[in-house]
Amino acid sequence: MDNLIQALAIYALPVIFAITLHEAAHGYAAKHFGDPTAWQLGRITANPLKHIDPIGTILVPGMILLFSGGGFLFGWAKPVPVDFGRLRHPKRDMLWVAAAGPAANLAMLLAWGCLYKYGVSSPESTYGEAARAMGQAGILINASLMLLNLLPLPPLDGGRIMTSLLPNPWAWRFAQIERYGFIILLVLLFTGLLNAILLPLLRLFLTLIQLLFNF
Repeated sequence: MDNLIQALAIYALPVIFAITLHEAAHGYAAKHFGDPTAWQLGRITANPLKHIDPIGTILVPGMILLFSGGGFLFGWAKPVPVDFGRLRHPKRDMLWVAAAGPAANLAMLLAWGCLYKYGVSSPESTYGEAARAMGQAGILINASLMLLNLLPLPPLDGGRIMTSLLPNPWAWRFAQIERYGFIILLVLLFTGLLNAILLPLLRLFLTLIQLLFNF
């Protein structure tokens, strides 16, 4: 129980910010390129209550923390509604709307990296240990969420980016995968293939972050 409480205390803020600001970034980019749907619904906000999905943001991460003791985390928020038909250049602008979420995670990762760097460089500080733990959690969560969403599988952001880049006939066919995308993702997750794909990428990316900050 103590391990669960400690994991919740460390992971709560990084998870909430990683998921909610990711979605808010999609809405902001959509508004910038001509679709005000998310703005009209009040979804371009850092208020987590606007983005929380009871299952994906609370139940699933909570159960995973309960059974893993904080060693693994997975979750999602309510997707921000985007009417791609209202974008000024739907196919081209889809790329930027999709990329806004992972870009937000990258920005947050760098901010958590600064916090971790402070914790490492201030070992005697009262808040040094907490800064290291929360900074490390923020780096890991945002890196994982960013890389997962960049996989070229609709409806993940990487799938939307791929649809935007492909020639029109191929893009239309590729976009049809979206109806099966969540099922494919679950199959990859439960067969271990998702870990086999993501873990090498995650290790490489975290090595680059370590070199960048000189941890």
